[in-house]
Amino acid sequence: MTDPSPRPSLPDAPTRRTTLRAAGGGAALLGLGLAGCRSAVSDSKSAGAGGTSDAPRRGGTLDIAINADFTPALLFTQTGQSLQNRLVFNTLTRYDDSLRPQPELATSWTYAKDGRSITLRLRDDVTYHDGRKFTADDVVFAVKNLQNPLRAAQLRATALAVSGFEKRGDHELVLKLKHPVANLFDLFEFMIITDPDSVEQAVAGKKLNGTGPFKLAKWSPGTGLSLTRNADYWQPGRPYLDRVELRVVAQAEALLSSLRTGQSQLSYDVPGKTLASLASDGTLRTKEYAVGGGAAYLGVNTTVKPLDDPTVRHALAWAVDRERLVKQTLGGYGFASAAPWPKSSPAYTEANRTHYTYDPGKARELLKSAGHSRLDLPLLHVNTPGETANAESVQYDLKQIGVHTTLEPTDPAVSQKKLISQGMPALWVQGHGFAQVQPSTLAVSAYPFNEAKNTSKYRSEEYTAIVRKAWTGTGLSGSASRALYQEISDVLLDAAFVIDLAVRGRVETASTKLHGVTINKFAYLNLDNAYLASGS
Repeated sequence: MTDPSPRPSLPDAPTRRTTLRAAGGGAALLGLGLAGCRSAVSDSKSAGAGGTSDAPRRGGTLDIAINADFTPALLFTQTGQSLQNRLVFNTLTRYDDSLRPQPELATSWTYAKDGRSITLRLRDDVTYHDGRKFTADDVVFAVKNLQNPLRAAQLRATALAVSGFEKRGDHELVLKLKHPVANLFDLFEFMIITDPDSVEQAVAGKKLNGTGPFKLAKWSPGTGLSLTRNADYWQPGRPYLDRVELRVVAQAEALLSSLRTGQSQLSYDVPGKTLASLASDGTLRTKEYAVGGGAAYLGVNTTVKPLDDPTVRHALAWAVDRERLVKQTLGGYGFASAAPWPKSSPAYTEANRTHYTYDPGKARELLKSAGHSRLDLPLLHVNTPGETANAESVQYDLKQIGVHTTLEPTDPAVSQKKLISQGMPALWVQGHGFAQVQPSTLAVSAYPFNEAKNTSKYRSEEYTAIVRKAWTGTGLSGSASRALYQEISDVLLDAAFVIDLAVRGRVETASTKLHGVTINKFAYLNLDNAYLASGS
């Protein structure tokens, strides 16, 4: 039996055992800790995140302000509306801050020597909200469910690498793999374990039957979700909270007012440019997670002329003032970057981050060399305050080089469906994730970057070959892995079908009376240990 929590490393000459762990889990290839959190309030106030002497208190209702409603049809797709997933459902494993997988519904795991299978041992004390026992059959279904193209799951390619199942009783399961997979534990943290019998009701928003700490009491479309405590949760004494209300507060000012007046105690949707206004509020704390927020980017449809010309796309990449965008629209949270990688990623380099900087003169010269002095193009963006501000910042910069854009504000769910179906117009500004985990996951899973079918409709045999090697490669040293990641970055920067602007963290704004809140690497909220302190 393996120890699920040894510290991985990046040796130049790995043993056979460490190589297989790297091939199967991805965490061993990463081997790097995540950057710490920063707070806009004093350390004493930020102790509300968990560093407190207050004893946990049972009871109470946590009100969470969200800027867009739950979208049942996208339940198995990681979006900005995935916050509630871990409240209702569990996952097999979860990463710690150093990207080492930790047990959740899977208690331990063992790889075969050839990296072509993994044996999972599962908890035997877990029940669904309707009282049915959790078994290995539920894991088999969860994998097959993500293999279904109708689910539009970003990690479908990884799920499809599972070619067979061997049950060894109700709580031990062997997953057989078509080939070694470098990001298997990304799949295990992404894949929520749902009830096979009610999955169609789940994607219709009628029933959410999970094993998580809270049960669905009601979904009011356009208003939000009401959740109640699962008294039979497998973690003894958890959760502490009696209820959780996720309430849609679409307008930025109303959302801020909700937090300041105590109507809400938690939100991840405060626009970056308004976060500074909370620094003097002694009842609130602001905390930035190094992962979970992903990156802001400018997407380019490479089938729309003249955007099929890489020179034009390079011009756009030089045109955006990333530093101003971070300072003004993100409130200083995050950092300007031409590449998608956070600093915690082994794919990160300073040279990639600064590959494109703000140079409007160079951008104009490139446009002129491609035969253009003025372009008129649509620019789609998600119609939320933060994303609108990002789009307006990009629109201003592009105008300075002769690229005039018309903003197309779009509902978050509609935007996500366009992203999945390759239905985007010439340009769009949005956020992406998946750079915060195993590096190959970005290029085999994220819709903007997918080597086989991305939103920009960009295809390259070179890109596919590099990505596939990084995703399935075994026997690679740390330096060889990093060399492959650099090759991926080189293609992304040169092809410029995705123009990254800024890497940003997930920013949490919460009442100082709220303790024990965490989010996972896919921005699923974890409230197992959350509680409201006395007097709240």
